[in-house]
Amino acid sequence: MTDDDDGVLARVRAATRDGRDRPATGAPEAPARPDEPPATSAEPSFDPPPASPAEVPSAAPPGPDADADFRRKVFYIPGYDPIHPRRYRELYRKEGAAQAELSGYSLALSPKAKGAGAYGWQVRGEVEGRRVATEVEVLVWSDIVRGSMSNTIPATYWQLVRTAWTYIASGTLRRLMWLRKGPVIAALYPVGMLLLQALLALAAGLLLGALAAWLVEPLAALVGVGEALLPALARWAVALPAFVLVLRWFKSKDGKLYAYYLMHDYAYSAQLNGANPLPLEARMGEFGERIAQALQEDVDEVLVVGHSSGAHLGVSILADLIRAGRLRRRGPALGFLSLGQVVPMVSFLPAATRLRADLAYLSSRDELAWVDVTAPGDGCAFALCDPVAVSGVQPAGAKWPLIVSAAFTQTLKPQTLTALRWRFFRLHFQYLCAFDNLPGTPSDYDYFRITAGPLTLAERFAGRAPSKSRIDVPASKYTSVAA
Repeated sequence: MTDDDDGVLARVRAATRDGRDRPATGAPEAPARPDEPPATSAEPSFDPPPASPAEVPSAAPPGPDADADFRRKVFYIPGYDPIHPRRYRELYRKEGAAQAELSGYSLALSPKAKGAGAYGWQVRGEVEGRRVATEVEVLVWSDIVRGSMSNTIPATYWQLVRTAWTYIASGTLRRLMWLRKGPVIAALYPVGMLLLQALLALAAGLLLGALAAWLVEPLAALVGVGEALLPALARWAVALPAFVLVLRWFKSKDGKLYAYYLMHDYAYSAQLNGANPLPLEARMGEFGERIAQALQEDVDEVLVVGHSSGAHLGVSILADLIRAGRLRRRGPALGFLSLGQVVPMVSFLPAATRLRADLAYLSSRDELAWVDVTAPGDGCAFALCDPVAVSGVQPAGAKWPLIVSAAFTQTLKPQTLTALRWRFFRLHFQYLCAFDNLPGTPSDYDYFRITAGPLTLAERFAGRAPSKSRIDVPASKYTSVAA
């Protein structure tokens, strides 16, 4: 380890010496506008729900209800997820109803308006004494995800070798470990699990092959032909198919093990050393156009929500929009809510120059409010890590993001947290779910008040200070940015 590495590690350790999940009060001023029972007792299904009848387009014209006190358009960017976006509507419906019952407001979902994007829904709410109309649109890239997932077992193991080499040889893995061990362990899990599966398959093949050879030996001796050859042929004739069949069996169980899925996820980010693949760049451009159109509409707020890998996509999309001058002078307020982000997994890679430039640019803009929400209880996210600062690109006078802790230990009842403690994938989606122990302050993290309530993101968090446990020291080895 170099002297420079020692210095960075010391600063990171100093920043994390008090890692308790502490609440915060007081905050930066909001920027000027650019002119069943709740899920706490039962896990929501993350499998695609049964196919429902085709949605009938609303007869109403595009856009939220004109008689609402507050109108909003929400664009949700999922993470690396091959599943149909229908599940996000079902999750919102179920968890929104639970949170509304817990917090004393009302929400109602209906099909999306005609012409309102590829997939979405409408929300009508009575929140904090005001009528709110929200249109939610899911920005779908699940087809790209499915196309990137290797269908063959050998291709997946090649991804394992290539991805592990990328993170280890570049020194990125060691730097990530300094920040949070949880997401790095999550990244190492598919590597370890796939290697374990290969070893077990090999052991099964060798064992069954040895058994086959032992059974054939007496026959070979009896006929007096091929006393060495026949057992050897029997050994490999059984061992190789057994090896393949055991690997295929493990792959068939990946709906519970997630080894192949997570391997594809990390391999996708690392395949170009942090640069975006061309199909993804093209899709991000399409997403930007959808958001730009919404910014021309008569709504009070356009809110972009990026979850997991969707967070760093949102950073680049919004940076492109602002650079291109696509915001109206007296248009809707623009908010960006990043949830459960894993930005360092990409921004720490050598070729992530575009993402690092976008992080630096977005962090200093007055045109939007950016709130980043994570929780130490989410082992898949870089909890309370300022994605701009830890990437080493925070400019002087940076305004964003506001680092907020969802503080699962405080916002979920003890019995709820106990029930969810070992369900890591479920906890990574908790930001989109109901909380059964919110303190009741205006700046509580409540996903449904944020997306269906009568305040902009900037207004809702105007009185909140960044988490005292945040990590905001540079840790990335690579800090070059795109010109």
